[in-house]
Amino acid sequence: MPQNSTYCGGGLAPRYECEMSETIFFLRTEQETAALGAALGDVLCVGDVVLLSGPLGAGKTTLARSAIHRRCGTTDAPSPTFTLVETYSADDLTIWHFDFYRLERAEEAWELGVEEAFADGASLIEWPERAPSILPAHALSITLTVDGGRRRAIVKGSPAWRERLEKIAAAFENQTRNPPSSTVPGQ
Repeated sequence: MPQNSTYCGGGLAPRYECEMSETIFFLRTEQETAALGAALGDVLCVGDVVLLSGPLGAGKTTLARSAIHRRCGTTDAPSPTFTLVETYSADDLTIWHFDFYRLERAEEAWELGVEEAFADGASLIEWPERAPSILPAHALSITLTVDGGRRRAIVKGSPAWRERLEKIAAAFENQTRNPPSSTVPGQ
């Protein structure tokens, strides 16, 4: 392990590894994916852009729904697969949930209101690789991977995200060690 990295979580088999502004979360269940989303929801601020990448079925929508549920209190957060964008209001923040999967050109994202979302709200973007030219450099990237039955979330952020990544990791650890009856919205 590089000298500048630390393991978070303790124990013989750490649940995630932190290195600079990158954290890897090992997700054993859908509830743990939802717990990561809830922890993200707690730290979202105006101007945040979160990029959710991964194959179909990796948990992008589960993670986004949980962040929305935690921050806005709504249990009804439909996937924006067909509408391409859904918005949700909290007391201090509007969350824009985008799905770029069906975009044919990056410029189509402007028609969905990304400029307003980037300036005045927090954005959760599924399939960001469909419009890379419009994405801000300060975005937090969450790549969900599935290897057999093992799932991981690789979270990378600019140095500005470092403190919030530590809060996300601590909240994730707390929620997965002491889970509520359900962290998956609608269950």
